[in-house]
Amino acid sequence: MLSNYPYPENISLHIMGIPIKKSQLEGIYRLISSTIEISQSEWEYYSPMFEVRSIKKKEMLLREGEICQSVFFVNKGLLRVYFNDNHGEELTFYFTQENDLASDYGSLLQQSPSSYNIQAMEDTEVVVWSVQMIQDGFQHLRFADKLGRILIEKYFILFSQKIQSLYTKKPLERYNEMNQLFPSLLSRVPQHYIASYLNISSVHLSRLKSKSWKK
Repeated sequence: MLSNYPYPENISLHIMGIPIKKSQLEGIYRLISSTIEISQSEWEYYSPMFEVRSIKKKEMLLREGEICQSVFFVNKGLLRVYFNDNHGEELTFYFTQENDLASDYGSLLQQSPSSYNIQAMEDTEVVVWSVQMIQDGFQHLRFADKLGRILIEKYFILFSQKIQSLYTKKPLERYNEMNQLFPSLLSRVPQHYIASYLNISSVHLSRLKSKSWKK
């Protein structure tokens, strides 16, 4: 959940000389300010480095084999993080919805080829947090080290919980967990992607949906 920390009212935002709407960076500001203390002068210095990008449905933000160069904050829309198995089948690892981050942090930190793909499931607006900007933050933001540590911890907790869930929880439990994490997902994503995320067949997913509706 985002912080109620007030967005600086007297900052005029421009990216590459182009004025942007206050709302386009408000989400990423609240994420950062709820994690670390950031002064108005730091934000005035740092915020113009963000890029706001509109992504069309099905467009790729990252492909397997590429070196990840960015973290993506979703203003609106939905992203799917997936990988391909040895048979070329797409396996959905995670979804990233509004006010959350998507990246391949392993590839980003090591500057190594990514094992993941990131794709827009809807027309999506993202704030792009580049690796160069992250490195600059370590030099110019007082608490950038803390911010980086907390975000990386969040990613590895997510990764650990997903793996644990696949091995220790029944499909119905995973289905219920998914609905808590992503309440509107069933109406936003094709069923086969959701079945892949839950590691079940589409037929099994239909049965789980039927049981849930009957309750």
